[in-house]
Parts: sequence; C-alpha cells; structure tokens
Amino acid sequence: MALASVWRCVMSRFPKIRFTKVPLPKIPNSQALLQLAGAKAVFPSLITVLVLSLWTTGARNDEPVPPLPVVVAETTVRPVPTPPPSRDVLRLREDLSALLDTPALRNAEWSVLVVSLDEKDTLFARDENRFLAPASNMKIATTAAALHFLGPEFRYQTFVFADGPIENGVLRGDLILYGTGDPGISDRFYRDGTEVFESFSKQIADAGITRIEGAVVGDATYFSGPELGPEWDPRDLNEWFAASVSALSFNENIVTLQILPSARLGFPPRIETIPFGFPLDVSNQAETVSGRPRPNLWLDRVEPTARIRVDGEIRQGGSDIWRRLTVPDPAVFAARALREVLISNGIAVRAPERAVHDAAESKITGRESWAPHLIDGDEPSLLAHHTSPELLQYLTVLNHESHNLFAESIIKTMGKIVTGEGSFEGGARAVQVFATSEAGIEEDQIMAVDGSGLSESNRTSAGALVGLLQHVAISDNWDSFVSTLPEAGRRDLRRMYGTRAARNLRAKTGTIDGVSALTGIVTTRDGETLLFSILSNELRSTGPAKRVEDRIGARLADFSRNGAPIS
Repeated sequence: MALASVWRCVMSRFPKIRFTKVPLPKIPNSQALLQLAGAKAVFPSLITVLVLSLWTTGARNDEPVPPLPVVVAETTVRPVPTPPPSRDVLRLREDLSALLDTPALRNAEWSVLVVSLDEKDTLFARDENRFLAPASNMKIATTAAALHFLGPEFRYQTFVFADGPIENGVLRGDLILYGTGDPGISDRFYRDGTEVFESFSKQIADAGITRIEGAVVGDATYFSGPELGPEWDPRDLNEWFAASVSALSFNENIVTLQILPSARLGFPPRIETIPFGFPLDVSNQAETVSGRPRPNLWLDRVEPTARIRVDGEIRQGGSDIWRRLTVPDPAVFAARALREVLISNGIAVRAPERAVHDAAESKITGRESWAPHLIDGDEPSLLAHHTSPELLQYLTVLNHESHNLFAESIIKTMGKIVTGEGSFEGGARAVQVFATSEAGIEEDQIMAVDGSGLSESNRTSAGALVGLLQHVAISDNWDSFVSTLPEAGRRDLRRMYGTRAARNLRAKTGTIDGVSALTGIVTTRDGETLLFSILSNELRSTGPAKRVEDRIGARLADFSRNGAPIS
C-alpha cells in the first residue's frame, strides 16, 4: 500500500484529528523545556505506531490479523529494604517529640522537618506538610528566588535627568530623580545618608547647571501598585518595619523625631527631625514642666498620611524623647532631600519638590535608551547616575535584621524583571514560579503574598522550606545564601549561647502575632550538615515556642549517629 493511501486511511479512521500551534510560555524554565522536548519526541513515535497499526489491520483486503502470542517472563521485584534507624536517631526523635509536646504549647499547631543534607534521610518529621503562616521565614523563599532570578552581584541604578534645555547654566525645566527600587540610599552603606545625593549634586554641577527653574521631581513609577503591603496591620504602619515600599527610597523611608524640653516652663517642647528640616504635619499640644510629668509625653498618628499629635508633659532638664516614623510619601521625601543638598551646594531650585506615581505621567518609565542623538531634543537627558552595592549585601541586611523594606523592594524588583509587574502581586508570582517550577515545591505547599512575611495570608510548610534549602544547596548560590543567615550566639541571633549551636547554627527567625518560626542549617557533633524548619501557629505567646526552637537547635548540634541499628 502506498504511503498516501496509508495517510488517507489514517485520516478516514480518525477524522477528528486536528493540528494546532501550542503557544509556549513566556519564560520557560529548564523543566518545562525538557517536558516540551519530550513531547516533541513522543509525537512522531505516536504517528509511527498509529500508521503501523493501521497497516497491519488494513493489509490483506482489510482482513483482521490474529494477535501474536505474548510471552511474559516471570520476574520477582523485591524492594530494597530501608535500613532501620540507629538508636541515636530514635533517641533524637523521642527528644524532639518531647520538646514539641510541652504542656505550655499543647494548643500549638506545628510543622517540623529535619533532614540530613549529607545522608539524604529524614531524621524527624511532624506534620511537615501542614500549611501554616511562616512570618519572616517567608524571607527564606524571597532570598532563594532573588539569588536565582537576580544573582548575588545584581546592582540597582538610580538616575537624574534634566527635563528641559540647559541655557547659560540654567535648567529650564524640572530635575527628575528616577529610582528603580534601591532601598539602600542611607547611612547604612555610606558615611551619611546624603552621600549619594552629594555625588548627584557634583555631577549636576559638572554639567554646568547652577540654577533649576522647575522642581526636583521624584519619579517612583518603576514600581506599580500600592506601596503598603496587602493585609499589613494598620496599627503597624507608623513603625519602621512597615515602611512604604517605593521605587525611590531614601533613609529607609523613615524620619526620626527628636522631642526636646523647652527652655521655658509651660511651653511646648521643641521638635526636630532627622533628616533635618523635613516638613511634617504636627499638632504639638505637649507642655514642658518642672516636676514629674503627668501624664508622660506621648505621640500618636492614625496612619502615615495623617497629622502627628504630640501631647502630655515633658520634664525640663530631662532626657530628650526619640521616635522613628514612616514617611507618608518616600518619593517626595527623597526629592526634598536632594533639593536640600543642591541648595546647600549653591545650585538654586525655584519650585518645591513633588512626586510622580502614575506611569502615564512619567517622562522616563517605559523608555529603553538614553543614548545621545537617539532621542528628540525635548526629551529628558541623563545627567547623573548611582550604582548600588551588590544584592548579596542587601540580602544579608534582609535576613540578619529581618528588614522588611529590603525584602519587599527585592520582591517587587523580581516582579518587574520576571513578570513585568513591579508590585507585591508581581513579586509574589515570581517567588511562586521559582518555588514550584525551579525548586519542585508542590503548589499547595506555598502561597506568597509579600516578600517579608508580614501579611498573615502567607502560607507554607516546614517541608516546603526545607525543600527550598535542598534546592539552593545543589546550586551555585549555596554559599551566598548561607552567608545571609544570622549565626546563633552572635549579635543578630542572640540565642543558644553556651550550646554546640552557638557559632554553628545559622537560621532565619520569624515572629508575628501567634506565630513563631526558625529555619536554617546546623552542623552536628560528627560534622554532618542538617537542614531544618520549625513552624508554630496558634500561640498564646511566642516566648515558649522560641525556647523550644532553641532547645531543638542545640539538640541537633549535639546529635551523633554512631549508635548501632536496632534489629
């Protein structure tokens, strides 16, 4: 039978077959590519089998062909027996179970897993797949995803553009300060908080500018969506750990208030800000007194954009009172700081600072090139730029200090680069893609809402967090990842002193209301590397849970598996 006849026979017997183009995902990962390649290899084989089958049944005037006898060889498959645990492993399990069953935590929900990175076995598990709130252990996923998508050497860029012609030293237009998410423009990485802006001022002066006719405009449109995280507790929004997450940040989006007693009794105290001179809407009803304050001075603000109320009494000659507050608009905050630096260096700025948050109003967002002669004369021109420290330094701050602003800035950056959306939602999708498609975590074992763990709807399990550690351990980023984790017995993890865990165990802590967590690595007495995760929810108090975490960490560091197996 000719091939054409065979093909007609195929199509007549299977008239519903249709061939359509299947769109590929935008960002295929290695596993998806392997699956796609496998599908392409299977398809021709399937057609071959189909044609041969029809050839067999259609031969000899379409007479049925009797089936050939099938001979099945008798084989016996015996499973490889799992060696019984040693006495030391059983004793470890008993000890950890006893710690988790402490009466003070009888109502707690636990998800715990301990595995050996070296021996590839599970030493202890209790509800390792239970879906719980991880608190700041969500930063484990954020860090792992950032190292994968961005790399430890990734750096942020911040730019200054002239939006107008420069004539005889005068910029006839605005000066645009454009951020791409750098959270580190502060005195944490520089001699003082304005060092980066001093560099900008010098570059602007080198361009011959002595006066700016317009304003300093803070452009924060590289990121999108809300600047405050989903489900963040409104009671926390004045605190440093809940600062707004903007594409343009300065001083970690915090202003410090210094409240000093007045030199005159009965008068309100003096209020100064750091950075100096930042305008705040303050109602100062407090009073300076000579004796014991009744009531003590207090400060309140309903939310970051509301008026700050200062009331109560402060004793003359007594100590100053300090309070850090989040700023209502980070882009305006940064633009004002740059404006003040420019003026102090002799560059006049005519208009007050302002900010742009809508990408449709931005002169910068969406443009791909700022090369000379490739843009129209009326488009902004690049005057100055700044390059941040490497991402690895930021990840170290993120985990050592559990710094939420760094976590959320980085997750928004991943969202922008991986999904095209620099928002909480876009960043959460990027983390989800990494966890499920790259690290092999089941979709029902991780739900990312933000990068810090501050939102209560974040969910994962001890099994998923250990799975992330196992994935990173076989990647090129393992050493970088471990270096970001605080070490027990040191400044950033002041726990487990006087045990083998001190100067040994490295882990990320986690705490929100009713939640405690500890996930990391520890080396045993025999030099074996263990990965562990301890999550607890429904806690009346996190203190007892943290004591259990410490005792588990110390017990793992003291573990040895030299005992003989039990027969």
